Amino acid sequence: MTAAAIMTSEPAPIQACTVSRDVSNFDLLIEDMETELGESWGDLTFDEAAIFLSQPDAEQLEFIAIAVDGEDEDELTKISGIITEAKDRNIRVILIADEVSPIALHQLLRLGADDFVPYPLPEGALHDAIERLGQAAPPPEMSPPMHAPTFAATGNHDGVVLPVHGLSGGVGASTFAMNLAWEMATIHDGKKKKKKEPSTSPKVCLLDLDLQFGAAATYLDLPRREVIYEMLADTEHMDKETFRQAMLSFNDKLDVLTAPTDMLPLDLLSGEDLERLIDMARAHYDFVVIDMPSTVVSWTETVLNKAHLYFALIELDMRSAQNVLRMQRALKSEGLPTEKLRYVLNRAPKFTDLNGKARVKRLAESLDISLELLMSDGGKQITQANDHGLPLALSAPKVPLRKEFQKLAGSLVELNEAVEAAA
Repeated sequence: MTAAAIMTSEPAPIQACTVSRDVSNFDLLIEDMETELGESWGDLTFDEAAIFLSQPDAEQLEFIAIAVDGEDEDELTKISGIITEAKDRNIRVILIADEVSPIALHQLLRLGADDFVPYPLPEGALHDAIERLGQAAPPPEMSPPMHAPTFAATGNHDGVVLPVHGLSGGVGASTFAMNLAWEMATIHDGKKKKKKEPSTSPKVCLLDLDLQFGAAATYLDLPRREVIYEMLADTEHMDKETFRQAMLSFNDKLDVLTAPTDMLPLDLLSGEDLERLIDMARAHYDFVVIDMPSTVVSWTETVLNKAHLYFALIELDMRSAQNVLRMQRALKSEGLPTEKLRYVLNRAPKFTDLNGKARVKRLAESLDISLELLMSDGGKQITQANDHGLPLALSAPKVPLRKEFQKLAGSLVELNEAVEAAA
């Protein structure tokens, strides 16, 4: 089945196409497409797809499966154009990614891919993705996001979801989540207004989903209220007013959903509850930072699937190394997208600590991971800031760790603005 056959006189109706640099690099995809569609599919290169999607015959397609790997990251502009063209013609898009960087994956997903499947394809994953496309209504203009409750359409945002998960207790995940959220919420404050620079910082919310030991209320000196439990216990009837009443504002810049007043079982929430909550937050905020419990629960999968990047915090010790391996095995056994994980080494050695830097390198090599973020040790300033209920920016703005949060927040906001501008 070739692209030329599709664009000339193919007697069998073509329901779908794969789009890739070379489909032979994705042999499992070929097998699954043949299993699902028989002869009713074709394959296109990126250049061929750009031409074919502009032709009237393309309107007969039900979906395209765009398969990319690490070598395709130089072609993101071309691939983005294919996704945009497909969405303009109401053609569904399944994104299949093999070892693509989180930043590239984030950009492609933000352009409107309807579903995502990691490669190598888990058994039945393509079948399930096609079924989900069939269950969803065709995407008319201005329709609400898939899985979003009807009231979510009243929001005018499409927020980026950034969960933060400490893979060991005490690695600083809550501190990381809180400071990252604050820096993004204030990223443009105090800057001179330029022609192309937004006049206001993005809208950011922090969701503390550690229902038992959540620390966001403590670290930001906010009260815990009963209304939070009432909303979480009945998300099926949650509307925008209920959601807003549960949120608290810190310094009129950052909105926070604190953990409930009392310790609650983590299985109080289901995957469906988390979908409703995250979709509601995405509809009203540009960035949704989620402070996850260190325990992996039934709805961790839901949050991972909703995430654009999933920050996994570790330290330079044996327990973190072992937990990374456990986490990877658990996710791979369920066919979940491990490529969304962005490993963060907290309390990293100083640049002058050559022995420590060598240990970091050996840790990454032994775990076969990339430590993309090395956060310095905040020391006493972190403890003091948390005890006083303030972000580092307001308590100790000149410490190196605060500048690292500021740099990370800036890169995330700039990336999101670039994606929105391109769209």
